[in-house]
Amino acid sequence: MKRIVNFIPKKPQLEKKTKVAAYARVSSGKDAMLHSLPAQVSYYSKLKQKNNDWLYVGVYVDEAVTGTLDTCEEFQRMLEDVKNGKIDAIITKSISRFARNTVTLLTSIRELKQIGVDVYFEEQNIHTLSGDGELMLSILASYAQEESRSVSENMKWRIKKNFEEGKPWNYIIYGYTCENGKFEIVPNEAKVVRLIYDYFLAGMGVGSITKRINDEGYLTRRDKSWSKSSVRYILTNYNYTGNLILQKTYRENHINKKTKLNDGELPKYHVKDSHEGIVSVEEFNQVQEELKRRDSLINKKVKPGRHPFTSLIVCDNCGRNYRRKTTPYKHVWLCSEYLENGKASCDAKQVPEDILIEVTCEVLGLKEFDEATFKEKVNSIRACDNNILVFKLADETKVVKDVRINQEVKAGHQKKENLLGLEN
Repeated sequence: MKRIVNFIPKKPQLEKKTKVAAYARVSSGKDAMLHSLPAQVSYYSKLKQKNNDWLYVGVYVDEAVTGTLDTCEEFQRMLEDVKNGKIDAIITKSISRFARNTVTLLTSIRELKQIGVDVYFEEQNIHTLSGDGELMLSILASYAQEESRSVSENMKWRIKKNFEEGKPWNYIIYGYTCENGKFEIVPNEAKVVRLIYDYFLAGMGVGSITKRINDEGYLTRRDKSWSKSSVRYILTNYNYTGNLILQKTYRENHINKKTKLNDGELPKYHVKDSHEGIVSVEEFNQVQEELKRRDSLINKKVKPGRHPFTSLIVCDNCGRNYRRKTTPYKHVWLCSEYLENGKASCDAKQVPEDILIEVTCEVLGLKEFDEATFKEKVNSIRACDNNILVFKLADETKVVKDVRINQEVKAGHQKKENLLGLEN
């Protein structure tokens, strides 16, 4: 009896493609103009077409970010995707586009290297997984950091020179344009500045002025409604007197580039009669005195100490912080935008404080609220639509809580208590 053997052909193995992502970072308006983000995205898309062994993941873009990599949202998102196995390799234009701080750069590269992810710097032609990759990066990153410091020092010298000559560094101010290095009045904007000062000196508060100029149809230069902070800025800006105080702020250093108020660390420059004023010096001084007087009255009503939830609850709709409001019956937390400009600006829902504390205790596993534990374990709370609170904890985990559940349970208990009271 003959045996028939059937040979089953082996299935061809599909070639595994390398999952490649690109990282683009623009840190200044000038750089954005010379090498725009759309141009970078287009460039990497075309580069992928030339490499058939690539599986193109996409471009991660941080626009106008001048801080460290810890503050670059897209960079952090890219790292998360790397850890989740979505990316095998990263391509970027140059070391300075990736990071200008040598320590930060090497820390990130080593973290990626441990996972087995290669970073390729086009301009320097360096692969981080190569044998001499880290050595070359250390040398070139130090050079890039020193170059950044040199550029920063040159810029500081130029700014200082301008200040000494009475020239402002920033020519953007509502009410004026800059023509040939000098402020020129914009009549329709100057009218709004004049109105704000007149209304305030007539006894109106900042909130009332904001509402009135919005009701009268006046818009900001960006065609947006006015906010209380913008109105107050107009009322406290000395430039509207026709005089300038220069170097009121300064950059801390060339790495984090944080802007700080100049409280005597550097000289300030007072330039008199530098341009045509919209209000007189006397009127400006009157406004400052009245602002101080009103602020002192408000501060007397505020109890000493800072509430644990202050500056921690962020509105998901508009991005502003929630503030505490006391009603005749209870304390509630409301979006600042809603409080200042009404429902038309932001329709975020209020969160009763008792419910907020109750939900927080649930998240932290506490029987009763403990301020020290709360400050230690909670980084932020995001208030979203449909009464959802998202807690971001210190260990980077997120906990989502539906406030309505607690409100419904509380309402049920209250109803039961009322019924028992009637029965008795």
